[in-house]
Amino acid sequence: MATDPYGNQGQPRRRGMGFGGIRWWVLLLFAGYAGYYWISNRSTDALTGETVLIDKNISPEDEKQLGLQAWDELLQTERPVSPNDPNAKAVRDIASRLIAKIGPVSDSLAAEHGLTAPHIEKTFDWDVNLLESEQVNAFCLPGGKMAVYTGLLPVAQNQDAMAVVMGHEITHALLRHGAQRMSEQKLAQMGQMAGAMSGMDQSQMQAVMAVYGYGRALPYARKQETQADEMGLMLAAAACFNPKEAIPLWERMGQASGGEAPPEFSSTHPNPGTRIQNLQALMPKAMEYRKKFCETAQ
Repeated sequence: MATDPYGNQGQPRRRGMGFGGIRWWVLLLFAGYAGYYWISNRSTDALTGETVLIDKNISPEDEKQLGLQAWDELLQTERPVSPNDPNAKAVRDIASRLIAKIGPVSDSLAAEHGLTAPHIEKTFDWDVNLLESEQVNAFCLPGGKMAVYTGLLPVAQNQDAMAVVMGHEITHALLRHGAQRMSEQKLAQMGQMAGAMSGMDQSQMQAVMAVYGYGRALPYARKQETQADEMGLMLAAAACFNPKEAIPLWERMGQASGGEAPPEFSSTHPNPGTRIQNLQALMPKAMEYRKKFCETAQ
């Protein structure tokens, strides 16, 4: 034991413990493994040209099975609107038009990056339902199971705006955003395990995970939303919908939230103002896609 000048005995220092009682060698080992995991599982997304992290053990078929399981569980609690309902028919018609344009739009986007589209949509078992709920929302699961909530109808107001939303949700499935999120979560779990094994206390762990969340996880999620906005807009335009309806749509979305949305930096989604700016910048490209792929465009 060390003795200070005042005669007080210090605390024994445990072997392998560094500053603040943290085993830094444990953190370094985990950091090395995390780096290896990222490098060995990264790939280039053909539709965005971006380098993405998708665990090679997660195949599109695995995602599809997870999507089917989630869909079956959802239908045990959610009530689909009758398929003969006019709104349900309209939603299915919009989906059919969007799905028909996935192939050519995917090929065009991939060609912009000198790549070949993977066309995982060919393996999807598409199914679209209108669900009775006040939620202003829609989703598309991996494998093509898709739902629109009735609460979205009065906010969308028209088929063009609805096509923008549905194109966005379809794009999440096409870009394998679910597999990307699962892979990112694995990295986060590695960090939590490293922190626990290194001797970090609860407050230190919370601080580290907060840095990871604000610095990596949330920006990554917002980037996925922006990617879905772009390809979704191109799908809607190619399917002969008016992409310009995306702007008033997000103005209405902002009004529907009642100003209760969290600040953008602490959210998984861009705020409506940011989305509108991004969509306005994409509008010339969307109009080109409409002219190129919409046979009835004037």
